[in-house]
Amino acid sequence: MRGNSSSRWRRTTGAPGGGPGRAGGRPLDLASGAAETPLIAPPRRPAPPPRHFTVHLGFVAAGLAQARELAVGYAEALSLLRPELALGAAALSAADAWHRAERLFCGAVGPDGEHCVDVAGHPGFHHAPGPGGLGWGDGDS
Repeated sequence: MRGNSSSRWRRTTGAPGGGPGRAGGRPLDLASGAAETPLIAPPRRPAPPPRHFTVHLGFVAAGLAQARELAVGYAEALSLLRPELALGAAALSAADAWHRAERLFCGAVGPDGEHCVDVAGHPGFHHAPGPGGLGWGDGDS
């Protein structure tokens, strides 16, 4: 195992300054103007589209009315911190009955494609998100 010292090893593995097949730390060109082929081929399938996921937050409340009020508050607060959250998709259920979830927000579709952000079952007009959002519907009738 002579000649296997670290200084010799570094010289032959392509460290800057030489080594087999290298000139000054760069690979030797096989022909002038030859294009380098990538070592890793691009993926054959396109990347899958983004998917929607659900976060389940657990909390304690005295009853359904208080739980609904707390859940609406949590959802609105999270949507202020993270605007990309789908506020209209928020739902409430008992911890042991996820299959019986009820919507927290109205979600009615307006004339311009916006969704109502009032609580589910609200009276009066529907309202688009944001201050001064468009109102639509039957109003107080």
